This record gives sequence, C-alpha cells and structure tokens, in this order.
Amino acid sequence: MWSRRGVLAGLIGAPVLLVAACNDTKSVAPGTGGTGAGGTGGTGDSTGQPTPSATSTPKISAAVITVTPADGTTAAGFSDPVRVAVAGGTLTTVKVTDSAGKALAGKLSDDGTVWTSATSPASGTKYTVAAVAVDKDKLEADANAVFTTATPANTFVGYFTPEDGSVVGVGMPVSINFSKPVTDRKTVQQAITVIAEPGVEIVGHWFSSTRLDFRPQEYWATGTRVTLQLRLKDVQGAKGVYGTQSKDVHFTIGRAQTSVADLAAKRLTVTTDGQVSAVYAISGGSPEFRTWGGRMVITEQYQQTRMNSQTVGLGSEYDIPDVPHAQRLSTSGTFIHGNYWAPASTFGNQNTSHGCVGLRDVKGGQDAGADGYKFFKSSIIGDVVEVVNSGDKTVVPSNGLNGWNMDWADWKAGSAV
Repeated sequence: MWSRRGVLAGLIGAPVLLVAACNDTKSVAPGTGGTGAGGTGGTGDSTGQPTPSATSTPKISAAVITVTPADGTTAAGFSDPVRVAVAGGTLTTVKVTDSAGKALAGKLSDDGTVWTSATSPASGTKYTVAAVAVDKDKLEADANAVFTTATPANTFVGYFTPEDGSVVGVGMPVSINFSKPVTDRKTVQQAITVIAEPGVEIVGHWFSSTRLDFRPQEYWATGTRVTLQLRLKDVQGAKGVYGTQSKDVHFTIGRAQTSVADLAAKRLTVTTDGQVSAVYAISGGSPEFRTWGGRMVITEQYQQTRMNSQTVGLGSEYDIPDVPHAQRLSTSGTFIHGNYWAPASTFGNQNTSHGCVGLRDVKGGQDAGADGYKFFKSSIIGDVVEVVNSGDKTVVPSNGLNGWNMDWADWKAGSAV
C-alpha cells in the first residue's frame, strides 16, 4: 500500500520528468553541437540556453550592384544610357524592360563589371531593372530597380512628304519641315535615314533650320521602293528641344513622266516611260509676268481651285473662283492649269498669263477632250515639269520641291553629315 508520503513524492516528481523531456527535444545530436564530450557547436549562455553555432551564420555575397538611374527615380534623364555596375564581383544577368515588356538592349564590359544600354531610354517611360552578380566564391547578389524617365517640356516634329503608302513621280524628293528651328543639324540628320530598293545614293540637303530634303543624284527609277526612317524621338534638335517621332514611311515610284514647257514654241511635250505621249499648246507668263524657268515638281493637284492675285502680291489683277485642273509647281504660286477664260487662239500663240502655264480647258472642267483635263489626268504628284525659254531666271531650289535645279556637288555641300 502506498503511503501518503509516497504519493506526494510521486506527484512532485512527475513534473520534473516532463520538463526533462521537453529539454531533450532541443538537444543536438552527439558530435554536432551542444556542450557534451565531442560537441562542436556553440556553448550555453548564462540562462542555460544554447547560442547559435558559427557554422550556421548565412554567407553573404561580397558583390554590390549599383543601378543608374537609381531605384525610385521619377524624372530620370533620357539622354544617357542605363548603367548597371558591380563592385566585388561580376555581372551574370542584366535585364531592362519598359512597361510594355520591350527589352532595352545592352552590352557587358570585357571584365564583366559594367553593363551599359546600347541606346538611351525613351522619355516618359517606366523601366524595370533586374540584375544578378556573383563574387569570387560564386555567391549570388541581386538588385532590382524601377525608374521613370522625364517627359520633355519642349518638343519638335518633322512634317514629311510624300505620304505613307503613296505612289509618286520620279522627281519626288523626301522633304521634311520641322516645327521648330534645328540648331544641331548633324544629330537630327543622323536620326533620319532614306533607303531605296534598288539601292542608290541618297543625300540630305538643309535649305534652312526648319527644312531638310533628300534626293538621289538623278531622278528615281520607275518601281523604286523608298523608305523614310524617322528616329527623332528624344533627339535634341536645339537646346532643351527634343523630337517625338519614331516611325517608318514607305512610298513607291510610279511610271516615269516628265514634261517640257517650251514658252518660245508655246508647246508642252510630255514624255512617259521614255516615249513622247502628248504635245499640248500652252500659254505662259507674259513679258510683264514671266514664268520661272527650270525643273519644277508637281506638289499639289486640284480638280478646281480659286486663284486670287492678292495671295501672290499682285493686288487686284485677277480673282478666278473656279480654275480647273490646277497643279502646283512652286510655293510662290506657279501652277500649270486649265484655262477657260482665254480665247482658244491664245494657246500655242501667245504668252498672256501672270506667270502660270495654261492649257485650253472648259468652265467646270468636265470636258474629257480638253487639254487641261487630259494633262491633269495623266499626271501624279512628283512628276517634273521643266520650263525652258521663259525669259526669266531659274526658280530658287527651295521654292517648292525644286532641288533638281541644284547640281550634285552643291546639293551634297548642304548636308550636315
């Protein structure tokens, strides 16, 4: 029989055994830790609890990665490339992507310590950077950064001709008019490329700080496919003024048609694909208002338009609201157009106009047999009309798309590259 004292002793002893059991669950295996014989781990502190073993401390890579622009930048510059550098190691992976997932290409230095983007980041764009490096012990370090580039406050665009997808004549240059003056012509011209298939040398010429034209030495060949590549986005055209465009424009050269307006003979001879296709009687500028001489490119076509002498500085000389079949040859107001108000005997016999070249036509322009109608229908933007024997000087090359009146050496001298 148990005595009361024995029962009490049993009750007191039980908790001791339970505590001992709990302590047993935290002990380390013999030979791998603890303070017992053969132990190699940490020793107990003043509370009796074990301290961390030196071998359990995690190792940290010595490589330190720096991203420029820094993480969190909200108005980063866009004129300099993105740069990722590492100290105490070498880079193994660098990926820079914009918000659309498009990667920014780059190149790693020979020693593997610096990655630099091949181009500068685009303005007004969010970028994410993920980089990994290893130190000499092959321990990895990584860095992640997000930054957004600034949006320029002052911008410019280039208004181009001809239009994308158009079919044009053999004399059509590529002409770009900038919305603001360009002071760094070389940088801007280098950001614009004109490519022809089949290939031919194409050179740019600056007529002013706001106009840059491109053309080959001779007229384009029929069927040539031309591509204008505008890469003006974030290009600094002037101090603090940046371009916004990045696009391609494609056009094709149609059949070859050129015309010669001989104002002494008062005849317009049209040649299409090497063969004379038509000869029309014409009337050019009178002795008081002679027609410009030289090669002029058709830049605009109107089935019918109003012509008012006040718009060209000739006062109240004329105001004709319905001039048929008008095709512009110069910015200053030279047209080749249908004429219904002059007697039929004028054409081929007299030069009576205020500087334009006229062909016989009818009011309303609906007579398909009229010379004005036929010539208009046979023409396209980019065809060349050369005026000879007008008695006036050659048109200024910048007056319209008339750079063909400049020899090749002078044209190339106007290039900035």
